[in-house]
Amino acid sequence: MHILLTGGTGLIGQHLCQFWLGQGHRISVWSRRPDQVPRLCGRGVRGIAQLQELAADDPVDAIVNLAGAPIADRPWTAGRRQLLWASRITLTEQLLAWLQSREQRPEVLISGSAVGWYGDGGERELTEASQPVREDFASQLCIAWEETAQRAQRFGVRVVLVRTGLVLASDGGFLSRLRLPFKLGLGGPLGNGRQWMPWVHIDDQVALIDFLLQHKDTSGPYNACAPEPVRNREFARRLGRALHRPAFMPMPGLLLKAGLGELSTLLLGGQRARPVRLLAAGFTFRFNDLQSALDNLSGRL
Repeated sequence: MHILLTGGTGLIGQHLCQFWLGQGHRISVWSRRPDQVPRLCGRGVRGIAQLQELAADDPVDAIVNLAGAPIADRPWTAGRRQLLWASRITLTEQLLAWLQSREQRPEVLISGSAVGWYGDGGERELTEASQPVREDFASQLCIAWEETAQRAQRFGVRVVLVRTGLVLASDGGFLSRLRLPFKLGLGGPLGNGRQWMPWVHIDDQVALIDFLLQHKDTSGPYNACAPEPVRNREFARRLGRALHRPAFMPMPGLLLKAGLGELSTLLLGGQRARPVRLLAAGFTFRFNDLQSALDNLSGRL
């Protein structure tokens, strides 16, 4: 299978490349740094700077669209919002234009999204049948991203939307930012610690994307998070246990709001999201509970 991947040099993309190389698939990564792709994604992965480098007589069987500037790296200034929008919606529109120009089109487009689609859900249990609870900037971004990707259906392409939670990995992502303060004994809950945190182990994230790729009867949105979300306070306690460190230093919500502005809603809000459609489709999570996921990763943190 020939897979076109955007966001291939990111955390999930690199893990997907390693997995699919092992499965014998051929991978092309659309990147601003195509010369770096083999080093970051694996030898044998082709980096391209332009979609036009994919020859018309070289069919692409699937597109996995994960590109997007990191949403939590810095405050949402006007310039940052524009970058976040362009790196998701504008890039996906370019994919659609390329799709329209192809005579031989991929069978499926798996497009990234996030549980932030729902906004801050409070105590509500959120399934794929739920509507957005509160439309903040992150929610509006995900809604527009999904709506853009769904336009590929006009070309006869199956569209799958992956609403990812917090990805737990030893080599990047959310845990890499928490490693130092927790190892110094300075970790703890954010705000009141009651907000729900939907999470997923990187191995399950890779497996579920491959599952959705292979199962041709899947389409629409899927919550990519483990069956049991936890509250932020519980997450901090269990991460401290996995690292053999205390985790009782709270970060006041007012301080986060003052320093991060609207970005603080990602940390102080949450989603009690469950992967109802994934489980119904027959996907089995390897890591169902948080402690087993953290214990699996802790030796590499």
